[in-house]
Amino acid sequence: MLEAAEAGQSALLIAPTGGGKTLAGFLPSLIQLHRQRMEGLHTVYVSPLKALAVDIARNLTTPAEEMGLDIRIETRTGDTPANRRARQRQNPPHILLTTPESLTLLLSLPDAAEMFGSLRCVVIDEIHAMAGTKRGDQLALCLSRLSTLAPGMRRVGLSATVAHPRALAAWCARDADPDSVKLVRVTGGEAPDLSVMLPEGRLPWGGHMGLASMPEVYERLKEAGVTIVFVNTRAQAELCFQALWRLNDDNLPIALHHGSLTIEQRRRVEAAMAAGKLRAVVATASLDLGIDWGAVDQVIQVGAPKGVARLLQRVGRANHRMDEPSRAILVPANRFEVIECQAAIEAVDAGEVDGEPPRPGGLDVLAQHILAMACHAPFLPDELFAEVTSAAPYAALSRQDFDDTLRFVEDGGYALSGYERFRRLFRDYEGRVHVRGPQVARQLRMNLGTIVDLPLLKVKLRGGPVLGEVEEYFISTLEPGDNFIFSGQVLRYERLEPTAAIVTRGGEGEPRVPAYGGSRMPLTTHLARRVREILSNPRRWRGLPDTVREWLAMQRHRSEMPPLDGLLIEVFPRGPRWFMVAYCFEGRLAHQTLGMLVTKRMERLGLAPMGFLGTDYVLATWSAFQPTDPAALFEEDLLGEELEEWIAESSMLRRTFRNIATIAGLLEKNHPGQEKSGRQMTMSADLIYDVLRKHEPDHILLRATRAEAAGGLTDVARIGALLARARGTIRVRQLDGVSPLAVPALIEEGREWVSGNAEDALLAEAVALVEEATHGEDHFSGDLGLEAISGPPPAPREAWPRRQRFARRARAG
Repeated sequence: MLEAAEAGQSALLIAPTGGGKTLAGFLPSLIQLHRQRMEGLHTVYVSPLKALAVDIARNLTTPAEEMGLDIRIETRTGDTPANRRARQRQNPPHILLTTPESLTLLLSLPDAAEMFGSLRCVVIDEIHAMAGTKRGDQLALCLSRLSTLAPGMRRVGLSATVAHPRALAAWCARDADPDSVKLVRVTGGEAPDLSVMLPEGRLPWGGHMGLASMPEVYERLKEAGVTIVFVNTRAQAELCFQALWRLNDDNLPIALHHGSLTIEQRRRVEAAMAAGKLRAVVATASLDLGIDWGAVDQVIQVGAPKGVARLLQRVGRANHRMDEPSRAILVPANRFEVIECQAAIEAVDAGEVDGEPPRPGGLDVLAQHILAMACHAPFLPDELFAEVTSAAPYAALSRQDFDDTLRFVEDGGYALSGYERFRRLFRDYEGRVHVRGPQVARQLRMNLGTIVDLPLLKVKLRGGPVLGEVEEYFISTLEPGDNFIFSGQVLRYERLEPTAAIVTRGGEGEPRVPAYGGSRMPLTTHLARRVREILSNPRRWRGLPDTVREWLAMQRHRSEMPPLDGLLIEVFPRGPRWFMVAYCFEGRLAHQTLGMLVTKRMERLGLAPMGFLGTDYVLATWSAFQPTDPAALFEEDLLGEELEEWIAESSMLRRTFRNIATIAGLLEKNHPGQEKSGRQMTMSADLIYDVLRKHEPDHILLRATRAEAAGGLTDVARIGALLARARGTIRVRQLDGVSPLAVPALIEEGREWVSGNAEDALLAEAVALVEEATHGEDHFSGDLGLEAISGPPPAPREAWPRRQRFARRARAG
């Protein structure tokens, strides 16, 4: 790193968690500041999390003081007081720690050139978490502008988990040249200690919450000093926290942390964790990039990790030292997840990391950046285009798309140019682009950013504080008096106010759990292949527990195993319906899209499809008539006409347009003195969407909407790879009943809120499914994963059977 700094070369440092990469990223700057006293801003540090920036600032102050450096180290985030923000503009610190959003805001100010003109280095922490996202697009554009303001500036990327180092080096480089970036890889350190914990007796067939293993999880909490319990969704976090709290006879200090809680609650939890006041915290991805808590003894992952890089990131939260192994326990929620956990551990053993390469930058982010640059100073389009295309995500941007985006920012485009509110820029006689006035700049800065939430409502205690936010849709399903679990407690819904749901604590009856759209993480392509490898090779089953081996053996007896590179499709009758189960293993998102396309084709063939379900592992459809030629439903032309028709007819385009229009500045959530509700934003977006579709169907934002809907939102690339892989290798089994591997999907097929007699009937149906699939050979414990269907609160403690675990130790390569 020092050699790269001496040569003025950018660098990408890949090192294990606890390897000191943050200090290594800053060390050249500290040495330069020690050797040569300078005024003004020397180094900018960019973090994806405000809390991480604050923590790094605190940790960086110590070595600076030990070196006797007379330097100022400060943070700049949305929480920074106004007087400090003003002082930083007039008298910048030597080192400024910030986030992509705050950096964009600073670059939009008229005095940005003076503030950043002396800049020597930008350090980007957790770079893998931003590259390939819209926040990454925003940051890449900021880096290009900083290189214009400070041509000699170096870029330093820091990461612990990287799947495509060269692609990430290109993202970090100016002009997307990976050879201009010095790649520094640090190896060594203790390999992670990974184990799998299972419940005693029969493992659940379905479900994804993992509540059956909470007694064992609680025992592990008691044995360790400090534990982070990671889960995959916010709903799962609420349920697991409640389950642990019911078991907490020892009154252990256990906290809850997820993105829907208020920022004040999250900061209190983070502060308590840093101060050593907690024994455990139940968290979602909100702590994946957590603060450096060296005192964490272990990580427990409830539910399969869904990706190797994600698992390594979470495992790295424990110990945070290279001379001690990070210890993690994986707790699969069902039988399929046992195999996925095994696949993840094998991948860690082999030193493999998954992840997708960076994608092209979004035009909505480009629109926001163009306006921000105009707010800073007038510009010539040719010069800004050259600057934008020096950012890796926009290296292939066409001049036509740039000009169309600029035209949109100027006046909204052809269909909207008659409205004064959309006229934000103008050109002078020399062709320079100017912002129309201070009001436009003020509105931009109030709405900066690329994180767009679904329509949310605050959850507010009657006469008390705001607890957090849930989706408007969930609140719309409640009646006054209904109970739900949120913020680690049972709440009673009282009434709806314009921007908040008013609640009280407690209540009678079984509480519901808020659903959070898009919160589930899909199975990665790399891990999916490893799962298929295990399933297709019985010799790989030896490391699996007896229950799972028996399940797979029954599947091989009743049907056959899914092949590694082909596609197994099972068709069987059940009651008046015909079920078709395809073992695709491409993740829930891809299966949801595939289900839409397959059922549309089934309609055309007269099969009268009645519904479908996509899990991470399979796609299941049910219809009135028997699919006699299932292979015809999975031909590669499925991604042609059916895909275009479905996207055009679905509500996905409207939802996508709403997000894109918000980022691009067409919709404004925040105004001086007021904030639009989610419903108001949706109504405004739908109105503009209809106008553009009718009068300007080729509008740049509609093009961006169609591209995004057909790309990442639907996982079309994974579907295309599946159909190509299955071409000529589809195996169809016509069965007389459900197969063992199909049982989990059919149990989940009944997912809805049920209680009382309905729940009893659902349990009876699940029992019947297992009996049918196994011919009565599987004497299961009765735990069929009903939680996946109804999401009930944790059972009373006496209802939990005693458990035991099986574990193994894994070494990373």
